[in-house]
Amino acid sequence: MAGIIIVIGILVVLGVVAVVVILYLVGINNDLVRLKNDIDRSFANIDVFLKQRHDELPKLIETCKGYMQYEQKTLQAVTDARTAWMRAGTPQEKMQADNMMTGALKTLFAVSENYPELKANTNFIQLQGRITELEEKIAKQRTVFNEDANQYNIRIGQVPANFVAGFKGMQPHPLFEATAADREDVQVKFT
Repeated sequence: MAGIIIVIGILVVLGVVAVVVILYLVGINNDLVRLKNDIDRSFANIDVFLKQRHDELPKLIETCKGYMQYEQKTLQAVTDARTAWMRAGTPQEKMQADNMMTGALKTLFAVSENYPELKANTNFIQLQGRITELEEKIAKQRTVFNEDANQYNIRIGQVPANFVAGFKGMQPHPLFEATAADREDVQVKFT
C-alpha cells in the first residue's frame, strides 16, 4: 500500500511539473507571437505613410515639370523610385524602394533651391511641406519598427525562447537601415 502511495505521489509531482513546463512554453510562444505581430504592425504603419507619400509624388512631379525643364533626370529618379515601391512585394523590397525614394527626394528638393519661381509656387510649397511632414512620420515609425524588430531578435536568441523559436522556424528580422547612398551628401548637378 505504501508503494502505491509513493507511485501516485511521484505521478502527481511529474504531472504538476509537466503542466508547469507546458504552461511556461505556451507563455514563451505567446510572447514570440506578440513580438512578431508588433513588427508586422510597425511595418504596416510605415507602409501607410509610404503610401501617402507616394500618392503625393505625381502632383509634385507635375508641379516641378514646368519649372525644372533641365532636370528630367532628377524627376525621372523620383518616378522610378515610386514605380519600384509600387512593384515591391516584400518588406525588404519596400525598404530598398523607400531608400531609393528618400535619395531621389533629397536631390529634388536640393535642386529646387535653384528655381526661385518653383520655390514660390503655392502648390510646390504645400507639397514640399506635406512630404516633409510624411518623411518625419516615416522616420519616427522606422525607429519604432527597429525597436520592435530588435526586441524580437533578442528574444528569439535567448534561452529557452530560442528552442521554441527554432522549433517554429522563426528567424531574426532585418532592421530598417540607411544605405550608403543615404549617408552621402546630395550631389546637385545642372546639365
